[in-house]
Amino acid sequence: MVERFEKFSLAISEISRCWHKIATEEMEKYDLKGIHSIYLTTMLRFPEGITAAKLCEYCGRDKAEVSRTASVMEAKGLIQKEGSAYRSLLKLTPAGIRAAEFVRNRAALAVELAGADLTDEQRTVFYNALGSITQNLQTISEKGLPQMKE
Repeated sequence: MVERFEKFSLAISEISRCWHKIATEEMEKYDLKGIHSIYLTTMLRFPEGITAAKLCEYCGRDKAEVSRTASVMEAKGLIQKEGSAYRSLLKLTPAGIRAAEFVRNRAALAVELAGADLTDEQRTVFYNALGSITQNLQTISEKGLPQMKE
């Protein structure tokens, strides 16, 4: 059991480290941080705009980070805010759309190369398992680990 825990923990940690390194390198072109990539690609799915609250939900980030990120991206001309302060929509500008499409394409290439040696069947099993593990860990993190029987 410990071996599975170690393999799982180390693999997740290494995947995260590598992904953040790649994202950081790719986002340098726009003078942004790697984490901004997830905001851009998420916003690309909502051409009509998205509220900050929904962006928090989809990106798994808190309101303060989304607010700071939106300010940075707005100052760089990548997004614009439309509407009233509390219910405003965040919308990609044409420059933001180009940046988001660049990020989406580079991310797709990275994912393709990372799984290049997997068959379609292995990829399907992997993503199903990853989704299940994610859901289970979310539940555990919300409810806590159950007590062990002695």
